[in-house]
Amino acid sequence: EEPGSEPVTMGFVGNCSTNWAAVILILTKLYDFHIGSVTESTLWRSTDYGSTYERMNDKVGSKTVLSYLYVCPTNKRKIMVLTDPEFESSVLISSDEGASYQKYRLTFYVLSLLFHPTEEDWALAYSHDQKLYSSVDFGRKWQLIHEHVTPNRFYWSVLGLDKEPDLVHMEAHTPDGNVQYVTCRAQMCTEANRNYPFPGFIDISSLVVQDDYIFIQDLHIVSTDGKQVFAAVQEWNQNDTYNLYLSDTRGIYFTLAMENVKTTRGISGNQMLDLYEVAGIKGMLIANKRQDNQVKTYITYNKGRDWRLLQAPAADLDGNDIHCILPFCSLHLQLQMSENPYLSGTISTKSSAPGIIVATGNIGAELSYNNVGMFISSDAGNSWRQIFEEEHNVWFLDKGGALVAVKQPTVPTRHLWVSFDEGRQWNQHSFSSVPLFVDGVLVEAGAENQIMTFFGHFSHRSDWQLIKIDYKSIFNRKCTEEDYQTWHLHNQGEPCVMGQKQIYMKRRAGNYCMLGKDYSRILSAESCICRAHDFECDYGYERRGDGNCRPAFWFNPSSVSRSCSQGQNYLNSTGYRKVVLNNCTKGVKEMYTARKQQCPNRPPKGLLLTTKDGKLTANMGNNVTFLVQLDELDFGDGTAVSYSNLSWTEEGIKHVYKSAGIFRVTALAENMLGYDTTTLFLHVTCPVEHVQLLAPFVVIRNKEINITAVVLPSHSRTVTYFWWIGNNTEPVITLDGSISHTFTSEGMHIITVQVAAANTILQDTKTIAVKEFFKSLLLSFSPNLDEFNPDIPEWRQDVGRVIKKALLQVTGFCLLLVAVFPGVPTAAELFLLPHKNQSEGKKKCEEELEQVSDIIVSALNQNLVEFELKPGVRVIVYNTQLTLAPLVDSNPRHSSSAMLMLLSVVFLGLAVFLIYKFKRYTSFCAGKFDLTSPPRGSRHTSSRILMHEAHIPISHKMHGKRPLNGLICSCFAWAVIC
Repeated sequence: EEPGSEPVTMGFVGNCSTNWAAVILILTKLYDFHIGSVTESTLWRSTDYGSTYERMNDKVGSKTVLSYLYVCPTNKRKIMVLTDPEFESSVLISSDEGASYQKYRLTFYVLSLLFHPTEEDWALAYSHDQKLYSSVDFGRKWQLIHEHVTPNRFYWSVLGLDKEPDLVHMEAHTPDGNVQYVTCRAQMCTEANRNYPFPGFIDISSLVVQDDYIFIQDLHIVSTDGKQVFAAVQEWNQNDTYNLYLSDTRGIYFTLAMENVKTTRGISGNQMLDLYEVAGIKGMLIANKRQDNQVKTYITYNKGRDWRLLQAPAADLDGNDIHCILPFCSLHLQLQMSENPYLSGTISTKSSAPGIIVATGNIGAELSYNNVGMFISSDAGNSWRQIFEEEHNVWFLDKGGALVAVKQPTVPTRHLWVSFDEGRQWNQHSFSSVPLFVDGVLVEAGAENQIMTFFGHFSHRSDWQLIKIDYKSIFNRKCTEEDYQTWHLHNQGEPCVMGQKQIYMKRRAGNYCMLGKDYSRILSAESCICRAHDFECDYGYERRGDGNCRPAFWFNPSSVSRSCSQGQNYLNSTGYRKVVLNNCTKGVKEMYTARKQQCPNRPPKGLLLTTKDGKLTANMGNNVTFLVQLDELDFGDGTAVSYSNLSWTEEGIKHVYKSAGIFRVTALAENMLGYDTTTLFLHVTCPVEHVQLLAPFVVIRNKEINITAVVLPSHSRTVTYFWWIGNNTEPVITLDGSISHTFTSEGMHIITVQVAAANTILQDTKTIAVKEFFKSLLLSFSPNLDEFNPDIPEWRQDVGRVIKKALLQVTGFCLLLVAVFPGVPTAAELFLLPHKNQSEGKKKCEEELEQVSDIIVSALNQNLVEFELKPGVRVIVYNTQLTLAPLVDSNPRHSSSAMLMLLSVVFLGLAVFLIYKFKRYTSFCAGKFDLTSPPRGSRHTSSRILMHEAHIPISHKMHGKRPLNGLICSCFAWAVIC
């Protein structure tokens, strides 16, 4: 790859593949640090195990920039290459080991691919916008499965467990931000075909589908092989350590295996657990544990039942004695797996070479990253030898029959070292005339060929260098029976490991022969008699200082399993359980094994009632599914269902609520010995579509008024009201739609109500004029106005402004407020407000209002007040022929009862006159009114418009099915206020 004119760094992306036809594919990219992106890419192909390479850019498009290379795991002849989304979104597909490609455009950018474990043409693609797609023709066509899927939380079906091979498990986000576990068919994932196996929401990034288990809890899953789950959990008081837990075979009940296991943060920022499973020997693990502010390395041979420190080597590389006495001094190992798949990491084992462990470490009181060396064990960690003083990458050749070591990439080298006697002796070989920074090694390119491919660079500005090494010539011949010897697995001399004696075959040290592909590792395995160390503490029990398992403080061993019912049996734990995959027999097995006992007769207990989706809210009219084991379910709204009427408990019990409210849902289970009940409170809501604030336009200072918020559609006990009155910094919060308030100062006061229901918040605002006294009269209009009345707030606001202007021309009195009511016939109310409210001038102001009122009434009766609605259409304003409301103020000399009686007569008369005009559909009337008031202190400045709404509930019983219109509402409201 030719570097650009500016200094650049080439990056091997890790896209290297091999197959059985001696083909190697390598994708390289040219990254320009000045612009911060990839500018070029080259696809290389070799058909002779890396002896020669061909540039494939002309086969994929000379200008095409590639990003990732995928090889089908079930058919390595099929290749899928993705383009860089910065340039285009396409996929290139090959079915002939990368010799030719067909290009297909994509409508999305692929972030990752997941191939099906058995079907070679099936794949899942995850896009940059969190959408999941599926293809059943190896990427030629894609179909959307689900939107808003959590990254890396989608899985294909589990072979042998899922009925449909195209089933997809995924973690998906709901519109309200929750997370659910969803399954569906890859090509049939409509909402109707989706299943939700877990009733409720789960933690984000918690779904794991692995082997026989599905996890929906926030755990760090270490492994699930061997019919047991290793899980790491970080407790509330831990920062860089985790506790290690082991499950029973069902993966349900976990017991503590080790506390404070250390973690290491990787290059990409991920926390990696310092726990390593040794390949080839079941039950053997190595872990780094923080203890007393020190980190030490421990090893177990029975899946965490017992742990011990590592015995340090007896001598160093020069043969000098090492005085390291347990437990004060021991060998400590670095347990980080390499994030580069072509480097060995700090520890290596191979299932084809059981018992051989190669790792970076140090000798001392604790784990250190200074003065480290390379150590090897040939007997599964019982004894150790030092092999290098510096860090090396070590790979297994010939199925573990030989070892090859190369210095870390930070140090350039021309040599590699090969050992045929499990690291006792190393032979140096030169592979380059110039020291090379080795960035990775591809080992064993073919099944019948012994080939390694080194790749690296001479300097940070140089081109990539690929070196092919055929190590077949270092073997003299194929191994025969005489070249092998037996090796007995043991734990510090104890031959029974995981309940059996295991004998392996190994090549004799120093025999330069090739093992071959038919090499057999285990010669024999004989079961041992069960002893105490073959059993671990059962769930709810802890190992005490005497070695015995006792109940933990939180566990009651006398409690019977919830699934145990009358007439059935249950397993009564002895406090112990055999280590999973332990093969011991007889001995103490019967003494430690749980005993089968008959379930005692007992009343129902632990009844559980939930909704299928885990929510305590539901929308009115929708099906709500309850999950419960019960005899009878009372839905709280007068409906009850007997459990005996249901055929499948898994389907749950469905119910539709036809009204909003909070319902008490109760489940009952009973037998002859007693009963048990459980209750949940379900909030049934319907979406809030509209809210209007009911408040008078003008009120008397120091007199209490009612303020009401009307919600459409009406909600019962499921709405929260937030009232903001005046300049209050905190709202008044109520569950009722009305409050009372007294204004103590004159002026214009703003009231805002916010209504919260479910996920919706609506609000309405009104302005109220507060005065010591005022006067009002009702207005009507010539019938031609009704022909142009659209009954909308904006029109009423404009008409109110025009009416006020016409009245000002008659009286010159500027403190007028005009409120036009909704509905037809068109009607309005006129408010006359005093200029000032001074105690010494109050009588004069009252007289002035009376005079202005007389002038206005006289002008209205003479048809002198009119306005032009549009050219040719003039509207006359009339005084409604009713007794005028007297002057209203806060003086106690006015009779409240007389006022109410007078205005009730007005209300009744208008009801008879206007009831036929109503077109409302709800049990209340609503009006939107407009108030006009000049700025304080000026009689002649232009007025500003104040918009108001008012709703007064009218009962069905009083007015029948058709409620009264806005005019009557206003009259009734005024009577209440007065």
